[in-house]
Amino acid sequence: MEVLLVSANREKSPYPVFPLGLSYLAGSLLAAGHRVRTIDLCFAEDPEVLLGEELFAHPPAAVILSIRNIDNVTYPGTRSYLEGVKTAVNACRGKTPVILGGSGFSLMPRELLEFFGGDFGIIGEGEEILPRLLERLAKGQSAQGLPGVLTKGVPEYLPPVPVEKIGTPERGLFQVERYNREGGMANLQTKRGCPFSCIYCTYPILEGSRLRLRAIPEIISEIRELVDRNGTRYLYFVDDIFNYPMDFAEKLCRAMITANLSIHWSAFINPSFITPELLAVMVEAGCDAFEFGTDSGSPAMLRNLGKSFTVDEVRAASALCREHGVDFAHYILFGGPGETEKTLLESFALMDEVDPTAVIGMTGIRIYPGTPLHRQALEEKIITPETSLLEPVFYFSPAVRDSLCELVTSEALKRRNWVVPGLEINMSDAMMAALRQFPVQGPLWKLMKRLGRSRVRPMSGG
Repeated sequence: MEVLLVSANREKSPYPVFPLGLSYLAGSLLAAGHRVRTIDLCFAEDPEVLLGEELFAHPPAAVILSIRNIDNVTYPGTRSYLEGVKTAVNACRGKTPVILGGSGFSLMPRELLEFFGGDFGIIGEGEEILPRLLERLAKGQSAQGLPGVLTKGVPEYLPPVPVEKIGTPERGLFQVERYNREGGMANLQTKRGCPFSCIYCTYPILEGSRLRLRAIPEIISEIRELVDRNGTRYLYFVDDIFNYPMDFAEKLCRAMITANLSIHWSAFINPSFITPELLAVMVEAGCDAFEFGTDSGSPAMLRNLGKSFTVDEVRAASALCREHGVDFAHYILFGGPGETEKTLLESFALMDEVDPTAVIGMTGIRIYPGTPLHRQALEEKIITPETSLLEPVFYFSPAVRDSLCELVTSEALKRRNWVVPGLEINMSDAMMAALRQFPVQGPLWKLMKRLGRSRVRPMSGG
């Protein structure tokens, strides 16, 4: 069967992100004997025209359209991607069956399948189930009974079954070099599943709570191909937490050292699972930037957000980074359950103390169905069961709901290493575009130490 894979993501801020999920699908479809063509709308000037021309020139038996995100998860500078995706679906609809999937789609599959007007939806990981769905379609059979497959007009579906053996993505059908050039890095996954319990997080919904690890030799081969074939010089590990399990992270890093890979990289790190020995081997393997999903500097807020670590562990992990001279950033979420002006100031105080290269602050927390935060928002009557979450809805603690943005702006502007994307403090689309004109490798926040004093562009655009 000839199929067309479409990456619907068009967001380029802070940098364009390679369609890794779709490249995993491409690999499984090719292995199943399908003929695969791809369209990446990220760099398309007119997606509707591009899709129309492709469908006319090479009519596929099915279109698989991957939705990475449905909005930019940023308040108050919110951008929804729904209408852009809908335009892409409309360009394909009626010509061939349209199958929707991706992490964004999987968060609200029933609502999104209806909104976009797709024919089928795949919830969760699709590498194993998509070939089975295509086989059914080729035989004119119903998709009913396939786990994780949603059919237009049929509200019920079986829950998805996690992929046991994670394969290797097929990147050859995509513009790897352009993503390297314009995004400054390539992305790579070493595991799936998240056993932690952050109240807002969708990882356990999308990938399950059980960890599934890739074979380390396969990861090394993938890195080597990126370096040798695509000229990749910087990697970003997209795992929810790179350093858990600790023994797996250490074995991978030692394998990278043994393979003598000419690569630098960064990843998200949990401060509970970092030792001097592990940090040292990570740095030796090429890690030059650590990112911590810290969320708060308040002990009470860490508990409220379901974090697995303590303020003291944040201090210790930060001290290790400073001792090794490696850049590191903390991500802070303001406004969660129980947030007050006191807890907010505790976060600023802790960041002053640990003195990271950068702090990335976000105001409000996006509410997604199925998360503990969603249940809490319902209990507090912040939302109702009828509230549509297709457009972004954010949780704000009642104690700071009206003052949060003003408080964060006031405090962040006193500090040169803070970035607050939603309030455009040290971050704007124009700034990101300008920075990417230079050969920047890795996260843009590493440049914070060169930017000088903090600055803000008013949200009104003036």
